[in-house]
Amino acid sequence: MKTSSVELNPNKLVQYLNKPASEFTKEDIIKFIKENGIKMLTFRYIGGDGRLKALAFVIRDEEHLDNLLSAGERVDGSSLFTYIEADSSDLYVLPKYRTAFVNPFEEIPTLDILCSYFDKDGNPLASASETVMKKAAQVLTEKTGYELQSMGELEYYIIANKEDVNMAFPAVDQRGYHESNPFTKFDQLRKEAMMYISEAGGKIKYGHSEVGNFTDDKYYYEQNEIEFETDTLENTVDRLLIAKWMLRMLADQYGVIVSFAPKITVGKAGSGLHVHMKLLKDGKTVMVENGGVSDTAKTAIAGLLDIAAGITAFGNRIPTSYLRLVPHQEAPTNICWGDRNRSALIRVPLGWFSEESSKMVAIANPNYSEEFKSHSYKSTFEFRAADPSADLYLLMAAFAVGIRHGFEMDNALDVAKKLYIDVNIFKDEHKDRLAQLEHLPASCYESAQALKELKDIFMEYDVFSEGMINDTVNYLEGLDDNKLSERLYGKNEEIRKLVDSYIHVG
Repeated sequence: MKTSSVELNPNKLVQYLNKPASEFTKEDIIKFIKENGIKMLTFRYIGGDGRLKALAFVIRDEEHLDNLLSAGERVDGSSLFTYIEADSSDLYVLPKYRTAFVNPFEEIPTLDILCSYFDKDGNPLASASETVMKKAAQVLTEKTGYELQSMGELEYYIIANKEDVNMAFPAVDQRGYHESNPFTKFDQLRKEAMMYISEAGGKIKYGHSEVGNFTDDKYYYEQNEIEFETDTLENTVDRLLIAKWMLRMLADQYGVIVSFAPKITVGKAGSGLHVHMKLLKDGKTVMVENGGVSDTAKTAIAGLLDIAAGITAFGNRIPTSYLRLVPHQEAPTNICWGDRNRSALIRVPLGWFSEESSKMVAIANPNYSEEFKSHSYKSTFEFRAADPSADLYLLMAAFAVGIRHGFEMDNALDVAKKLYIDVNIFKDEHKDRLAQLEHLPASCYESAQALKELKDIFMEYDVFSEGMINDTVNYLEGLDDNKLSERLYGKNEEIRKLVDSYIHVG
C-alpha cells in the first residue's frame, strides 16, 4: 500500500499496520491491540431486528485474545432471531478481521469487530442473511462473469426539542437540500459521524443536509444524508450497519433522536435508502458503451425491474414504508427507469459518459495542464424504492438475483426499452404514459403477494430457501396493513401513533 494512501487513510489500524483492511490478519489485530493499549474487545453482529448487537470481553492475556480471534464465541440464536428454536439455538460468532476498528465512544480503549454466524457443524449459518447475500453474489458471478458492487445513501432525521434549538436562522420548510450553517442545526453531528464512520473503514462519498425539515408544536426535525462509495456487497452492508449505530450513539450524546424511519409525517419528505450499483468484469466497469448506458447495464436494469415488486419484500418491511412511496415526493410508485429521472424506480444519474465531461476541469481552472482522464468508472444505476427498514443483506441478495435474472431473460433489452421513461410521469400531461406502467406494491401485504408470485426466481440456484421466502411472507402478512393508506386517510392521530411505533426501525 502506498505511503501516501496510508497517511490520508482515517482508519487507525490501516495507518498503524500500513496495509489495507482487506489484508488484516489475526497477528495484525493482536499486534495493534498490544502496541496501542487496547483493554477490551467487542464482538458485534446483526440481530433479527436489523441492529448491531454487542458481546464485550476484557482482554486477559495474549492467549485469551488469540483464542477469541481464532474460535469466536457462542451466542443464543433463539434470543436473536424469531425463527430459531430454543432447543437448537446455539450459534458461533466469528470475527471478520477486516472490519476491526477502535470504538470512538468508549472511555476504556476498546477494539470492535463485526462477526459472522456459523452453525454447530462450523458452516456459515444457512439462514443468516449474510450467507444468502454471499451465495447470491457468487451465483451472479458464476453465471454471468460480472461482479456486482453497490453503495447506499443513508437518509435520516434528527429530532430535537424545539426549545433547545436556536431558530434565529430558520430553514425553509421542505427546502433543506444542501443547506448549510447557520440554516442547518446539526451539521456538526453529521460531520462527526462521517469522521467516525471513516475511521471505522467506511468509504464515504459525501454528506449533506437533505430536503426534509419542519417543526411542530414540540419538535424540530432536520433531515440529513451520508452517501458512500461503491464497494463489495458485504462491505456495503457492514459499513451501513456501523454507520447507523454510530449515528445513534452520537445522537444520544447530543441529547437528540436520530430516526431512519421511512416516514416521519404525511406531507414531508421521507427517508429512503437509495442503492447505487455497477457491474465490473476483470475489475473494470461495464456500465458505459459508446458514450451512453451499455446494453449490459440495460440488461441488468431489466432484470431488476422484472422482479421489483418482490424486491420490496426485503427493502420496504414496515407499514410506514408505503406512506413514503407516493407520487410527487421523489419516491417511486411505478416500475420504470430513466436517465437522471427522479420519478423513476431506477435512475441512471449523470455519469461522466462523454469525452467532453473530462474537460470540464479545464474550463473551471484555465491553468489546468494535466492530461484529461475518463471518469466513466463512476457511472452507476440507482434503485430508489428501498428504505432503512430493509434487511440490508437480503436486499443486496435480491439485487444480485434480479441482475442475474436479467441476463437469463430472452427479451431483457426489449423490456428495458419498453420501461424507459424520459418524462416526469407524475405530471398530468404524461398520465397516459403513467397508465402504461405497473405499480409497485402499496403495502407490506401486497409486497408479500408479489414475493409469492416471484419466489421461483429468488429460489433458483438455491439462493433463497423456500423456508426463508415463507418466513418473509408470513412476517409481512402479519403486519395487517392491506389498504392501510386508505384506512388511515385523514386520521392524523392514528398516523402519528403508527409512525412512532416504527421510529427506531432497523
